[in-house]
Amino acid sequence: MFFIENFLLIIGSLLLIIFLLVSVGFLTLLERKILGYIQIRKGPNKVGIIGIPQPFCDAIKLFTSEQTYPLMSNYIFYYISPIFSLFLSLLVWMCMPLFVKLFSFNLGLMFFMCCISLGVYTVMVAGWSSNSNYALLGGLRAVAQTISYEVVLALVLLSFIFLIGSYNMLMFYKFQLFIWFFFLMFPMSLVWFSISLAETNRTPFDFAEGESELVSGFNVEYSSVGFALIFLAEYASILFMSMLFCMMFLGGDVFSLFFYVKLVFISFVFIWVRGTLPRFRYDKLMYLAWKSFLPFSLNFLLFFMGFKIFIMLLI
Repeated sequence: MFFIENFLLIIGSLLLIIFLLVSVGFLTLLERKILGYIQIRKGPNKVGIIGIPQPFCDAIKLFTSEQTYPLMSNYIFYYISPIFSLFLSLLVWMCMPLFVKLFSFNLGLMFFMCCISLGVYTVMVAGWSSNSNYALLGGLRAVAQTISYEVVLALVLLSFIFLIGSYNMLMFYKFQLFIWFFFLMFPMSLVWFSISLAETNRTPFDFAEGESELVSGFNVEYSSVGFALIFLAEYASILFMSMLFCMMFLGGDVFSLFFYVKLVFISFVFIWVRGTLPRFRYDKLMYLAWKSFLPFSLNFLLFFMGFKIFIMLLI
């Protein structure tokens, strides 16, 4: 019995990873199509029917092209960091309370924080090990940005932990049976969405890949498989942050079909933001994190602590 349970658990996790990688491929297709229509052009439409098999063609092209590496790079770190980056992006999905996995974390939010904190090191090592000035600058920017916004992210999560009284993500569903947190905490949801954009290095916070000044940022020396793995890790993170947003603010009913409609919509908003907003200035990004979002999240944290104490006293 124990062997069968473990076997099903491994099969379920593998299925989750396979479907996630396929969905990442189609998210890139959706992004290219939406950006195409925003910029009044078609997007990919030559491969197959309206370009649907395009992600598979891109994957074949990337994984079959020649792997190059700079002569002066620290080869082992340079080689391992994209693999570790994708591993962390896939590992963080294990804390989602899905049927397919047969297990649910009681400390899911803690596990999520640990995984995204480790994600900083992969970007830093990728930038440093390439031994290129552009890559190093891109890596340093990404680390500074991610650490700044992680502080706010942790405080916002802590507010919710005080509110729901648990680290388990299923509690979000139980607390939102009658009204979504999105309506109760509308400003908080906007702040969380902005933090999600900054954490995943997306426009308007994509300073690690500022093409105009850093060529392509921390991944400038990567080609073929290395680039593909970094790309997959980034888009897997976008899907995860979209799903977490739906869990926290839009009902959290992970067992209904409507939940996945909301997930696709939030992913669409990520792309919509990219097509609409210009890139921020770097000092304004830091100002936003430390002077705006940090006091806001601290105030909310104190409010939730006071609210919880008040409820306990009433009971």
